[in-house]
Amino acid sequence: MSTADERASSWTFLTHHARVLVEIARNPDIRLRDIATGIGITERAVQNIVRDLHEGGYLNRDRVGRRNRYSLNLDQHFRYPTEAGLPISLLIDMFTQHDLSGDRKPDELSPDRP
Repeated sequence: MSTADERASSWTFLTHHARVLVEIARNPDIRLRDIATGIGITERAVQNIVRDLHEGGYLNRDRVGRRNRYSLNLDQHFRYPTEAGLPISLLIDMFTQHDLSGDRKPDELSPDRP
């Protein structure tokens, strides 16, 4: 792989915090181990991120038997000043709508279309 290829693949638009949040939105009963495997970080990193999100008021944890069930507080706003007026539900909706769309094209996902 060339240096340009390495640079191009070394960054992403979504942070690990955003990816963990999306994975929990997709499956509220998901195990932290499965999140870690799915997004390519350590389980310890996922634990720390879930703690951050919980302390920040973005998610709640409920114990169900030996497992945790997570729920998101979708009305919480983004933390960065330029997006602070926007709820995280916009991000979650974008990715869960993507999950439901299957093979639909982006122009077929507009609210005007059936």
